[in-house]
Amino acid sequence: MSTQAQASQFSGGFASPAVQSAHAFRAAMTAMARPGQIMDITGAAPPDDLSVAAGCLLLTLCDPDTGLYLAPDVDTLAVREWVTFHTGAPLVAADVADFALGGWAALAPVDVYRIGTAEYPDRSATLIVEMDELARPNAELSGPGIKDTAQIHLPDLGAFQDNSALFPLGFDTYFTVGSQLCALPRSSRIAPLSKKEG
Repeated sequence: MSTQAQASQFSGGFASPAVQSAHAFRAAMTAMARPGQIMDITGAAPPDDLSVAAGCLLLTLCDPDTGLYLAPDVDTLAVREWVTFHTGAPLVAADVADFALGGWAALAPVDVYRIGTAEYPDRSATLIVEMDELARPNAELSGPGIKDTAQIHLPDLGAFQDNSALFPLGFDTYFTVGSQLCALPRSSRIAPLSKKEG
């Protein structure tokens, strides 16, 4: 392994783990509690294949007891080594993953991911979807954590409406781009955003 590859694998974690992981965890939990709200999250320097926000989520949410699926667009040697060194999370198949990471098209079909069971609805997957943008909403959200309504950009409105209809089952989702993220829990109700609102 080259010196550059070693540097990439061993570097890029939180420089001050206790402080930065606490900030990142708070941002991740706040985003999930306030669907559609865009949050800044920084501190990680993952391989070029991943956004800063996705890297922060991996460092914060993944550990040796959480299986991670890497979609083909992010499943590179650099990402595998970085994830393994910094989180210890085992890399697993999509249908048994606790977390799944990649672009929306690469993560498809989403019906392979765990949605929990009637007895254990929490045994479901969380998707981390790498996006090109977050700021141009095409959907309106309502439900827990939303005062009236919120707006969000979704890569596939129908797929997320279908997932929402499964509640209390279904997967939860983070959307990441650059050093920003927002979240969509399965509990949110989703409607198309009218053109006059968008």
